[in-house]
Amino acid sequence: MNIGLLIIRLIVGLTLVAHGAQKLFGRLGGGGLAGTGEMLEKMGLRPGKPYALLAGLTEAGGGLMLAAGLLTPVASAAIIAVMAVAIEVAHASKGFFAHKGGWEYALVMAASALGLAFTGPGAYSLDSLLGLTWDVRWGLRALIAGLVADVVVLLARSLAQRFLEHGHTPQPQA
Repeated sequence: MNIGLLIIRLIVGLTLVAHGAQKLFGRLGGGGLAGTGEMLEKMGLRPGKPYALLAGLTEAGGGLMLAAGLLTPVASAAIIAVMAVAIEVAHASKGFFAHKGGWEYALVMAASALGLAFTGPGAYSLDSLLGLTWDVRWGLRALIAGLVADVVVLLARSLAQRFLEHGHTPQPQA
């Protein structure tokens, strides 16, 4: 069981680190903060660069923590939040399958993180080395925290859209 949890943590976590690097640094075919920010603005997340920074840091940081098995429920909550926003903002309208831009990838990442929040990271983790243990309540807390963060981002997006609809113009980004 512990080797299986390690494999899942490493693959999911490091994949998310790579996605975060795309957003933060423009590596691995990503747009960096500027390109990702522009894309996010088109989806109503304004101003785009701070959202790109938040998404990139959340993916990279949450992914690194998950891969290491460090504070697993916190890492899981972060991943659930960023993937839920991605599903709702970028992928929901495109159907399920990723080859059409759908939400299957984000769902698998969020569900994997949630599963690890419920099971714990296993013996081969920093949590285990530090003597930290997690039970089912921590899985529920991770789910709730991730969904609350998702709602906060979506509310901020909605408020920004209403603000712009009433004739206000955004300040130029530096």
